[in-house]
Amino acid sequence: MSNFLDIITNISYNTQMILIFAVKSVVVILLLLGVTAFYILVERNILGSIQRRKGPNNVGAYGLLQSVSDGFKLIAKENIIPSAANPGIFIFAPIVTFFLGIAVWAVIPFTEGSVISNINLGVLYLYAVSSLGVFAIIMSGWSSNSKYAFLGATRSAMQMVAYEVSFGLSLLTVFMFTGSLNLTAIVNYQNEVGYLFFPLFPMFLVFFISILAETNRHPFDLPEAEAELVSGYNVEYSSMVFALFFLGEYLSILAMSGLCVILFFGGWSPLLSILDFIPGVIWFALKLFIIGSIFVIVRGVLPRFRFDQLMFLGWKFLLPITLGWTIFIAGFLFFFTSSL
Repeated sequence: MSNFLDIITNISYNTQMILIFAVKSVVVILLLLGVTAFYILVERNILGSIQRRKGPNNVGAYGLLQSVSDGFKLIAKENIIPSAANPGIFIFAPIVTFFLGIAVWAVIPFTEGSVISNINLGVLYLYAVSSLGVFAIIMSGWSSNSKYAFLGATRSAMQMVAYEVSFGLSLLTVFMFTGSLNLTAIVNYQNEVGYLFFPLFPMFLVFFISILAETNRHPFDLPEAEAELVSGYNVEYSSMVFALFFLGEYLSILAMSGLCVILFFGGWSPLLSILDFIPGVIWFALKLFIIGSIFVIVRGVLPRFRFDQLMFLGWKFLLPITLGWTIFIAGFLFFFTSSL
């Protein structure tokens, strides 16, 4: 009888944990979709200001419903699959992109305790999931059976390989300082000692350039360069499957901005201790908005790189700098800790 009661108790506890996890996931997904729609609207307004033109201002008050209108428009459009395409992989690729964009947020904490899964290897999880995005792009380029889409997909593969090395080494220096791969622990370390942006400023620059390339953002948007590839790997996509690519890209941008805030700007910790009365989630949202705005400003200001310039910057400039700084920081920490 006691064994039976133990089984019932375990089942109910497991069910309860599954329900809690499911509710947290649904809330975070809905929140992310809302934030992504708002971020797209902010991007269009910032670009409009940079280019001295009006941004979206017709749909809703001050154009606030423009993203909602665009979403309904994409849903209402006909989904066209090219006759020569592989329909299964063609549809599967944008779904993978969208879910990878959401999966990254599973380990990013908004504030103390506000995270879906607070795992000890959170940064490695982020690195692994962000690296999988290239497979969805390759699948879309190959399955479209279009030379423009295939060229865009191969460009993306070479670009991500070139910048993932520098991206990973810039993360390594953060681990050296904090001694942890847990994102919450990294934020708590900075809350005690100070933001890592200051001692690791060169690595922050490398990290920021790398995440621009990882997310295929300007000036590294070569995989979807409309000047020579029409629209790159997603040229054959329309309707909601194109929207999944679109949402996946912006979810990744926000995720990389959130990772940048956590690793170098103390996450939800306040700028000054006297500002502790402001909730941590507001600090996180404010820093996320600033980093996300820098993404947009870079897009509006810098010209697109040529592909040979992109490869030169990744392999012959960023990689040697990152290796040199990684060795320097490792040696500095070794001698500093051994002297203590």
